[in-house]
This record gives sequence, C-alpha cells and structure tokens, in this order.
Amino acid sequence: MNSGATTRLAPTRFERQLARILDHATAVFYEKGYERATMRDLSRSSGLSLAGLYHYFESKEKLLYLIQRHYFKTVMERLNARLKDVTDPEERVRAFIHNHLEYFVANFKAYKVLSHEDDVLRNQFGAEIAALKREYYRSCASLVEDLKRARQLNFNNRIAVMGLFGSINWLHTWYNPRVDGNADAVAREISDVFLKGICSVARGPEGGQT
Repeated sequence: MNSGATTRLAPTRFERQLARILDHATAVFYEKGYERATMRDLSRSSGLSLAGLYHYFESKEKLLYLIQRHYFKTVMERLNARLKDVTDPEERVRAFIHNHLEYFVANFKAYKVLSHEDDVLRNQFGAEIAALKREYYRSCASLVEDLKRARQLNFNNRIAVMGLFGSINWLHTWYNPRVDGNADAVAREISDVFLKGICSVARGPEGGQT
C-alpha cells in the first residue's frame, strides 16, 4: 500500500550516462573556462564521439545549463531535508550555511563553474537558472527573517543576507583545507561570525528595516 511517500526509482542507463557526461563537462569547464572549451574537448574527456555527445546535448550552452540546474536543485533538496527536523531559528540559519559549504566543498569544481559562468546563459536557460538562484536566495532570506523576528532583532535583512552570500560564494578563491579545516569547521566559523554580527548590530543604534 502506498503511504504517500514518493518511491525513488533507480536511475536509468540514460540518466547514469547523462550524469557521467555532466561530471566530465564540469571538469572541462573548470579547467578551460566555458568560452575556451569546445564540444570536441568535451568529447575527448567523456570518451564519447561528437555524434554521441550531440545525441545528449544539442549545444555547449545546454550542457552548462544542465550543470547549473543540477547543482542548484540538489543543494536545495539537501537543504530542505536538513531543515525538516530543525525548529530553532538560529540552528536553521546554521544549517543553511553548513549545507552550502558542505555541498560545494565536496563539489569544488562545480562551485567554480557556477561562480565564474553565472551570467553566460541567455533566454529560457538563463531565465530558469535565474529563477533557481532567486529561490535559493529567498530560502536564506526567510531563515534570517525568522531569526530576526524570533529574537526581536533590528537589522536590514537584505544587507545581512547579501553579506552572508558574499562570504560564502567566493569560497573557491580562498579555501585551503590544510589551513582552514574541513567544511564543518569553516561552516561553524562563518556561522559564528555572521550570527554574532547581526546580534551585535541589534544591540547598537537602530538598523534599517527590511
């Protein structure tokens, strides 16, 4: 009897092949950049013929779109699962930061591709990725707003959230695990700095409203 839970079927052969190609494409875009990479480079990396590659993707742009869609959707799915049993507003903000850093440290090449090629896509592809980014931003803004309301804090929510993204979205330019520790350690440090910061502002003169 179906209890309402969604049964996740095993990936098909086509889906496994698609995931493998996206991994190779991510590595190529990471090493060469989107503009310099060619479909022939992607063909060599994946081991597929050009004809075989075009069977899955009609263009290099479609590949970049699928990479970005996959990673944004996955990080949001993981976040929703992580937040499911967390009720404390501060812990929910920490969960967002930890989820972001844990996922993108584990997918470091993809992180660089997402950061460096975030304005390449146009038309329908670009619009869909922009919508996913807005959804991700709003999920963070909502968590910070919930904390602000629960603790009766007083700060500009947009400035706080954009400042947080400014600190976590350039991880690929400075992160060194030998110096900075693992994703758990970095997430804990950034969470402490961010949360102490917004609470410190609340104890001073009145800040701006959202």
